[in-house]
This record gives sequence, structure tokens and C-alpha cells, in this order.
Amino acid sequence: QVQLVESGGGLVQPGGSLRLSCAASENIFSFYDMGWYRQAPGKQREVVAGLTTDGTTSYADSVKGRFTVSGVNAKNTVYLQMNTLKPEDTAVYYCKSRNLWGQGTQVTVSS
Repeated sequence: QVQLVESGGGLVQPGGSLRLSCAASENIFSFYDMGWYRQAPGKQREVVAGLTTDGTTSYADSVKGRFTVSGVNAKNTVYLQMNTLKPEDTAVYYCKSRNLWGQGTQVTVSS
């Protein structure tokens, strides 16, 4: 069973940066599109960014210009670089591919 594991979350001040990683136990990102999602307390899970197998990226309007998704197929890993973080970015961040979800990593933006 393929597993996805997110890491890199933490507490950061507003304006700061974090880089999240999504590591797959097998090379699935070469064959399946993937997405980064987040869920804040009391809110529905929402898509943040996407990366297709041909390298096309997409972003929610709320993070466009601040977040960047990238992948390294040789490492079975996809990253989400998050810059200029805002308190409203606080959420549990998940990666998803081929109908598989990771366990999530908490991102808290607070002074």
C-alpha cells in the first residue's frame, strides 16, 4: 500500500516561511497528479495547490504568488514552499495523490 507522509509544519511568525514535504513510499507522482490541501478549525478542507504529472501547477487565489509547489520525481517527494505566511494560513496541511491522503502536518502562523 502506497503511503504519503507530510512533514515540515510548525509555528512561524507572520511574514515567515515554511517548506512542507510530501514523501511517497513509491513513485506515484510520475503517474498521478497531486494536490496540497488544508483544513482550518471549523472549516472545510480546501485545495491550496496542484501539480500535474507534466509539471503544470495551479494555486488557490488566496495563496497565489506566495506558495510554490514543486516535485522531485527521483525522490518521490513533492514540496510546498510557503512564503509571506499569514495567520489565516493556519491549518493542517495534507497532500493527496491517487485518492491517497497523508496524515497531515500542522502549520500555525502566529506572533
